[in-house]
Amino acid sequence: MKPTDIISRWRVRGHFISIILAVILAKPNIYSLLSGIGFVILGLLLRGWACGHLKKEKRLAVSGPYKYTRNPLYLGNLIIGIGIVAGARSWWVFAIFIAYFLKFYPVVIIKEKNKMKQLFPQEYKEYSRKVPLFIPSFKPYAKAPDINFDWALYKKNKEIRTLIWGIIFWVILFLKMILF
Repeated sequence: MKPTDIISRWRVRGHFISIILAVILAKPNIYSLLSGIGFVILGLLLRGWACGHLKKEKRLAVSGPYKYTRNPLYLGNLIIGIGIVAGARSWWVFAIFIAYFLKFYPVVIIKEKNKMKQLFPQEYKEYSRKVPLFIPSFKPYAKAPDINFDWALYKKNKEIRTLIWGIIFWVILFLKMILF
């Protein structure tokens, strides 16, 4: 097994470990919770929007948020992570988030980029020249088809799980704030 495959497999496990540590190390107050939840909502909206346009390995996603960035799901995760750090109000949580994000996401993004090159060689070549890898462009991809958000894709991509886990995390942080 290649090191990139090992890193990809550990991304989800590392995520759960990081979230558990964030809850343990958090020192939330009302201001941190309110600022953090704003970021999380923004990240969840971006992820949800992306999932409503994503047909994994069936077609190259270039509509919706994919018109502006090739990795809106991972950008959404970054924004959610910033919200978790703000909500937790802990330098330790900040350090864990930075370490986690820098360890896993560059590898996963490059692996996915290579996969898209393989699955959609011609289409991806042009798309990657026009749309940034991560930081969004203000100029949308001109060749993006006019495809509307699809709730069936949102469900199929199981994005509801991210929403549910997000709610559980914030309830736990809120309870930690009022009980401890």
